[in-house]
Amino acid sequence: MSHFDIESKEKELESLESKTTQEGFWNDTKNSSIILKKIKTIKDKCSKYHAIKENISNLLEMTELVLQENDENLAKDIIDGTISIQKEIENLEIETLLSGKYDINNAIVTIHPGAGGTESQDWAEMLYRMYTRWATANGYEMQELDYLEGDEAGLKSVTFLISGDYAYGYMKAEKGVHRLVRISPFDAGGRRHTSFASVEVLPEITEDIEIEINPDDLRVDTYRASGAGGQHINKTSSAVRITHIPTNTVVACQTERSQIQNRETAMRMLKSKLLDMKEREHKETINELKGEQKDIAWGSQIRSYVFCPYTMVKDHRTNYEVGNVQAVMDGDLNDFMKEYLKKEGTTNEEFN
Repeated sequence: MSHFDIESKEKELESLESKTTQEGFWNDTKNSSIILKKIKTIKDKCSKYHAIKENISNLLEMTELVLQENDENLAKDIIDGTISIQKEIENLEIETLLSGKYDINNAIVTIHPGAGGTESQDWAEMLYRMYTRWATANGYEMQELDYLEGDEAGLKSVTFLISGDYAYGYMKAEKGVHRLVRISPFDAGGRRHTSFASVEVLPEITEDIEIEINPDDLRVDTYRASGAGGQHINKTSSAVRITHIPTNTVVACQTERSQIQNRETAMRMLKSKLLDMKEREHKETINELKGEQKDIAWGSQIRSYVFCPYTMVKDHRTNYEVGNVQAVMDGDLNDFMKEYLKKEGTTNEEFN
């Protein structure tokens, strides 16, 4: 647990808790909610640290007993306990790496297919299913915000919200271009095709983050939700599209029941996009100072998913790869995310 400084965390916790006893603290609901959220986050991490420490101490005592009594069942318990603690330590290390400004926020995710028509649109749908499975398996809530069906199969675009602590912190590992290699189910000749889809991940803006938007800079359009039926249909013009004219940024929401709700959700999406643009401008300035340049073309994929002539999923940023492509498509993404966070944490340390 080299990344976890328990002393500084407990000092920070003590300082934050002292603020809750100050006069007028509860009158400022906005500030108090921010501080209470920080207190909960630090408390959770400290509790996990102390639980791990206690479990390690118990295992050491059990080890001494085994050496004295040569108890095979006790030895097995020690092995199982050691494996369990190893996982707990790794998870706490990852949570410690999730210390970015917006890591604890919900995540707004948008998937767009690349060139290639039905092939890429089907691939985009497959990615959507993959993230839905991942979110469900990890206790996150999913809410579809905007969906545009493909011409024959798949989707032309989808935007959805993943809600829960550190949703953005984990999902930011998925930001970029994803490449698929497979025998196409849409090719009568059974030929191998390569498809691309881009995944955009933004933190959902919370009330404590100030983003000023001039109402005169907005164009708001209402329309009927698209789709063939089910969750993608709406019989009234409640869907909302907002265009931020100065940046030509467009967001849309069509899944809420009322136009007011869709507008509120779309505004949160717009704020997230504008904040991301601001952050990227700052980052690009820093990268220019470092002499760093990155290719953002479709070919610069972050991960490849190969279904044939062999099966493999490989992340090109970390070189982490697995052979069970179906498990990954069923949402088994945690190891990819953890490897990314570990590398990102090391990179950040280099520049601090």
